[in-house]
Amino acid sequence: MHVVTGGAGFIGSNLVRKLLDSGHDDVIVVDDLRNGHKFVNIADLPIADYIDKDDFLQKLESDKAFATGINAVLHQGACSETTEWDGRFMMQNNYAYSQRLLHHCLKQGTPFVYASSAAVYGASLAFGEHPDNELPLNVYGYSKLQFDRYVRRVAAAPDTQVAGLRYFNVYGPREQHKGAMASVAWHFDQQVREDGEARLFVGSGGYDDGEQQRDFVYVDDVCAVNLWFLDHPEVSGVFNTGTGRAQSFNDVARAVIAWHGTGRIRYIPFPGHLEGAYQSYTQADLTGLRKTGCDVDFRPVEEGVKNYLDQLSG
Repeated sequence: MHVVTGGAGFIGSNLVRKLLDSGHDDVIVVDDLRNGHKFVNIADLPIADYIDKDDFLQKLESDKAFATGINAVLHQGACSETTEWDGRFMMQNNYAYSQRLLHHCLKQGTPFVYASSAAVYGASLAFGEHPDNELPLNVYGYSKLQFDRYVRRVAAAPDTQVAGLRYFNVYGPREQHKGAMASVAWHFDQQVREDGEARLFVGSGGYDDGEQQRDFVYVDDVCAVNLWFLDHPEVSGVFNTGTGRAQSFNDVARAVIAWHGTGRIRYIPFPGHLEGAYQSYTQADLTGLRKTGCDVDFRPVEEGVKNYLDQLSG
């Protein structure tokens, strides 16, 4: 059995699809469907079973045959809202839950590949996986960083694979349920369809209008990295997962407009609630990932956005 937590979410459901396409017919989705709109992400996927995230922990601890039958846990489940400031909820959901899964996998000898985040770097301009570069700007980033720290402490040289993947700005199909937290590619597409314009923030953080830069990474490439680690259980550690190339929000908007063949860019005021909690620049340092031998190619915004919008309209 291959377990994908957060399997009804954005990255998780794409990962489930990739596992099924790779011939795995034993995929179990673990999630919390209080947001029932997420069901559409897995409605077309012939999974082996669905288990609520709380029931899953109980089943791991009470059903030995079930626990020992798991081949790998791909832990994508988390609250990913960077504007959520309920720290108690965030730490229970993202940190404490992950700790329990980690210790179960270490005890059972089950490979554990989990989603970390580039949010751990905050306003840093250095993006190597080193503690000196890690200073998050929000409690979401802190919850991810604290779990990475915990992994470094309790699983520094594990007998069982423990691999954390620090996702940069992921975009692609099956993210429509995320609302405000969906990628800018999704938002720009919706805006151009509805109003004929893509709305970008005016300059901030020393950047000109729309020139804030992020490492935008297509979800299929993120899934490919997860599957690479699944195929290389001897590799453990915490690794950046991005293209290694920063591109501007203007680049994303232009790619969306080019796909539609119409539209314009309009710049809007920078939101006050994001002041001091906004990453104006990210770019994955892929040195560590490449040293493992991972050779996944990451597509640029222009290619990824076209592929994304082709699928949305398919």
